[in-house]
Formats: sequence, C-alpha cells, structure tokens
Amino acid sequence: MRAAVLDSFARRGRHLAFRATADPYAILVSEAMAQQTQAARAADYWTRFMVEFPTVHALATATPAAVLRAWRGLGYNRRALALRKAAIAIVADHGGRVPDDLETLVRLPGVGPYTARAVAALAFGRPVGAVDVNVRRVLSRAIGGSLDAFGAAELQRVADASVPLEEPGTWTHALMDIGATFCRPRAPRCGGCPAVPWCRYALASSRDAVSGDYEGTGLRAARERPARFETTSRWLRGRLLDLLRDAPGEAWAAIPTSMGGHDGGSMTVALDALVRDGLAERHPTDRRRARLPIA
Repeated sequence: MRAAVLDSFARRGRHLAFRATADPYAILVSEAMAQQTQAARAADYWTRFMVEFPTVHALATATPAAVLRAWRGLGYNRRALALRKAAIAIVADHGGRVPDDLETLVRLPGVGPYTARAVAALAFGRPVGAVDVNVRRVLSRAIGGSLDAFGAAELQRVADASVPLEEPGTWTHALMDIGATFCRPRAPRCGGCPAVPWCRYALASSRDAVSGDYEGTGLRAARERPARFETTSRWLRGRLLDLLRDAPGEAWAAIPTSMGGHDGGSMTVALDALVRDGLAERHPTDRRRARLPIA
C-alpha cells in the first residue's frame, strides 16, 4: 500500500505552493495556516504572507496588528498571534532557527502535536506521522476498517509505524491528498484511491455493498435549520476585526452602535471577546474606539 500511495502521489499529487519549499520556517507558517483551512486556499494566503514576512526574524519583530492584517481572510485569527509568538521564541531561544527535534518543536507557543510532527517530517525528514483529520480518516479506514477503529494514542502509533524512513515528508503529503481527494468524510471515492486494494474499509464495503460510512452515524439524521451566519457572534466578531483592520496604522477605529442585526449590547460583548483573545485593544478613555494590538 505504501508503495502504491507514493507512486500515485508522484504522478498526480496536488501542486501547492508551500510544497515547493524546504525552509523549516516557511513550512511552519504553512502548517499553521492549513489547520482548519483547505490546503489549496491556505496556499494562496501563504504566498502573500511569505512576501510580507519572509523570515522568522521578520515575523518576530512585526506588530500583532501587522500579522493580523496579513492573516485577513484565513479565519481562526488567534493562530496568527500564536504563530508570531512561536517566531519570537525561535529567535529568542533558538538563535532564529526552527528546532529540528519533536520535543522542542511541541514546546513552541501554539505548536501542538500535529504541527510539530508535520514540521519534523516535512522540514527535517523525521520519521513521525502527522495526524490531521484527513490522515485520521485514511489510516483509520485503511488499517482499522472504520473511522472509530483506533483511539488517539493508538492511531498515533499506527501513523508513526506507517512512515517510510526514506520519504517521511512525501508520505505525509500523500496521505493528506488521499484524505482530501478520495477518502472523504461522506461517500468516499474508493474507486480511484491507490490504497483501495489493501484498505480494510473498502474491502468490507465491497463485500457488504456499503457505499460509505459517515462521521458518527450511517443514518441520515434530521437536522434543525441552521441560524443565518449573519446572526451569529462569530460573524459579528469577524466584521469587527475587519473594521479594525481597515483602520490605518495605529489609528483607533470608531465602533458603531449596531452592525447587521446586532445591537449595542451584542457589539460590546463581541468587542470584549476580541480584547480577551488579544485580537483588539480598547482606547484608554473612549470605550467606543478600538484598534488592533500594536505590542
């Protein structure tokens, strides 16, 4: 299976901008962006971000406001601040060089087990398995036969054991591509997957004439109609943050009394949440003005 997966990736792997670099810092940035964001979309933002912050020193010396402006459109904005803190730690504690061992990587601010393993494998060739949601699906189905075949610790052991010693980075990208392209959460496209001859899930599905499993249940559950996104606090926080991004430099932005269907009370709650998360700061004397943090 490993040979077939690597051969398929060599012939038809996705061409993403950040896959062309071996720079550990650039790879760290790409992995921070790709969390909870489609890889192709993250690649576009990564290219622009690297122009503005081409080195770890450039990111470490940037203001939070500059980083948040460059992150606009990616979502999950606290990741941007965490990435900046990681850059500061790399400069202060590691001489400006991204650490090359897993234990040190995972201690960087905002770098969890997945990101640490991805950087270790992709940048430094360490034979460790990086388990994101795509890889989890592929290995759980192929090796275990179902999405819930393994607990987290056991899955990590399976992932580490699956890594070819000579091509850990290529293997990481290949599994992610299979998860994104074939091994979908619903109705996986087993017919085109290079792992299918060895996949326990596909073999069982073929025997039982099962078209696909579902995350959590195979039954189509009745769902409540979701609330319009514009009515949610997440939408409001995003619009407020964009308002602050639009203010030039260190200028304070006036906060309107309402936005969309949200009244003044909702505006206050949303702005307070941004301040707590370190994404905004209030004017010292005028609570109706705020800006992106500058230090």
